[in-house]
Amino acid sequence: MADILVYSDSLNTAKELAFKGREFAAALGMGISAAALGADADDVATQLGAFGADRVFVSKDAALEGLQTDVVADALAQIAKEADATYIMIGSTRRGKELAGRLAQKLGAGAVTDVNSVSLEDGELVAARFAYGGATVARETVGTDVKVLAVMPKAFEIEDAVAGAGTVVTPALSLTPSAVKLVETKAKEGAAVNLDAADRLVCIGRGLGAKEDLAMVEAFCAALRAELGCTKSLCDWEWLAENRLVGLSGAKTKPSLYISLGISGQVQHTVGVSSSKVIVAVNKDDKALIFNHADYGIVGDIYAVIPVLTEAVKGK
Repeated sequence: MADILVYSDSLNTAKELAFKGREFAAALGMGISAAALGADADDVATQLGAFGADRVFVSKDAALEGLQTDVVADALAQIAKEADATYIMIGSTRRGKELAGRLAQKLGAGAVTDVNSVSLEDGELVAARFAYGGATVARETVGTDVKVLAVMPKAFEIEDAVAGAGTVVTPALSLTPSAVKLVETKAKEGAAVNLDAADRLVCIGRGLGAKEDLAMVEAFCAALRAELGCTKSLCDWEWLAENRLVGLSGAKTKPSLYISLGISGQVQHTVGVSSSKVIVAVNKDDKALIFNHADYGIVGDIYAVIPVLTEAVKGK
């Protein structure tokens, strides 16, 4: 029986793919398999089985040390053939986008990356993603026998783990260590941030007049227990690190609450927040495009509004 195969270097995204993949597989009369690779594969396999995978292909082959993308692509290509996978869903992380292309080449498959939603129509999975710089949404199907879809983190909502656990399969892989050698890793300067996982997100834009005024925004984020993001301008000015960038060139997020502060609302930014459950916009220009996306809007100067909001949410 043909399968849907899922994999991501992000465990949370892998669980999302397994959970939603199980629904698609049932509708298509397929099985749902997952791949768990590397040193922590056993623990990952347990969790993916709990979130819907019928089978979990587990490999801790020495060649997978460091999970170099070329070796992971080779491993997944072999697993996909053993699983008789028709659809392969990969997390569209930074590594995942490269992986999708490498894997598609190995399998002679078509690939779509940065997919933000998947639907089942007429017996096929239809992938939707932003196109033309975020100005429109392209809906695409893949015409090859094997189809690779790289799906954005948080594209699917997951519920509690399903009953049961997947069967663990240990494939006999033939892998060659990567020609790329990991010599050293260095942590990025600045605080660690994971915008994809943020439940509350506050983004600041060009409405902020000076770098030192970030302290006011950071105080608001602390009171709200929210993550701080920004538009590209603030990264270009080196006011905030690139890992804070939200939009077409940065993170595509799906928080429960997104608050825009001094952001005009150009599409290059809004593609990164359009899936937010609730959007609140603050801008002194009542014609700012951001209000077209907002559930709630405040027309006012952020220097007057932010201190009031900070006091209002303290202790709540």
